[in-house]
Amino acid sequence: MTPIRTERLILRNWGDRDRELFHRINSDERVMEFFPFRRDRSQSDAKMEELRAAIDRDGFGFAAAEIAATGECIGFVGITRTDHLPFLPRGTIEIGWRRLAPEFWGRGYVTEAAEAWLTHGFERLGLDEIVSFAVKDNSRSTAVMERLGMIADPASDFDHPGVPDSHTALRRHVFYRLPRTDWQARKRAAR
Repeated sequence: MTPIRTERLILRNWGDRDRELFHRINSDERVMEFFPFRRDRSQSDAKMEELRAAIDRDGFGFAAAEIAATGECIGFVGITRTDHLPFLPRGTIEIGWRRLAPEFWGRGYVTEAAEAWLTHGFERLGLDEIVSFAVKDNSRSTAVMERLGMIADPASDFDHPGVPDSHTALRRHVFYRLPRTDWQARKRAAR
């Protein structure tokens, strides 16, 4: 993956130096509020390797977000394939983020990084549409989706098959879409 630069961030593949932060965000109760599990260090390391391999394979994925001025990794934002969800057409691309380490919340980093990923997906990869979804009660994530110009598609809301029955409050997910034509119109209007 060629790193993507924004005004304040570098979006890049994961490196060994990111392991501590990756484990911290995967085990933090606040960061993982809308996930039915927390990861221990070995599970976090394995997940990071999985994300790194996907980026190596595809050239994109859930990538590390680093503050350009300090080199500090703060969390992750990216686009990835949704082939693990059998009800979505093969090749559907999702934009997503794991909330950043808490000390970086409220600074607009997720929206900034997501905007860069939308540009990459639509301009470089030629995607026709990018989707996103989140736990129904995750208003912070849906607020980012709406800031990005994504459109809620209630007919596509779903119960996530990866959420166990023991966490029924986390099963229902809301679904958002952003067609390339809408993204282009929004870009033209912003000029």
